[in-house]
Formats: sequence, structure tokens, C-alpha cells
Amino acid sequence: MHSKKIFTIASIVLMTAALSSCGNTIRGMGKDAASTVNATQSAGNSVAKAAR
Repeated sequence: MHSKKIFTIASIVLMTAALSSCGNTIRGMGKDAASTVNATQSAGNSVAKAAR
């Protein structure tokens, strides 16, 4: 009975750690996407200025 309790607690701790790392990855992907959009807009503005 005691080992089942330890296994349950260890499983919860591991799942929590895995989910928190996924959150950081998703947040990082969002920042990368935002940076890509900003860079694309900046390049478009540079092209527009050069065409004038």
C-alpha cells in the first residue's frame, strides 16, 4: 500500500514537470512567431521605402 502512494505522488510530480515545460515551449513559440511577423513587416517597410 505504501509503495502505491509513493508511485502516485511521483507520477503527479513528473506530470506537473512535463506540463510546465510544455508551457514554456508554447510561450517561446509565440515569441518566435511574433518576432517573425515583426521582421517581415520591417522588411516590407524597407522594400516600400526603397521603391519610392
